Amino acid sequence: MNIGMRTPSIKKSFNTRTTSKMTRAVKKSVNPLYNKRGIGFAKNPTRSIKNSVYKKTTFVKLLQCNYHL
Repeated sequence: MNIGMRTPSIKKSFNTRTTSKMTRAVKKSVNPLYNKRGIGFAKNPTRSIKNSVYKKTTFVKLLQCNYHL
């Protein structure tokens, strides 16, 4: 488990920002559990707990400076 600063991925950041609203709307209409809070814990509790600990113990310096791609 890492502690401290995370290295941001420009590729993942770009892909996240360019996913269209229509794609999300289609996924939400097909899967009623898509994009709901708490579903990650129901699907895989150990992964969800590890991710929550990771997010609390690391930080990204670029996001604290209001960095947007």
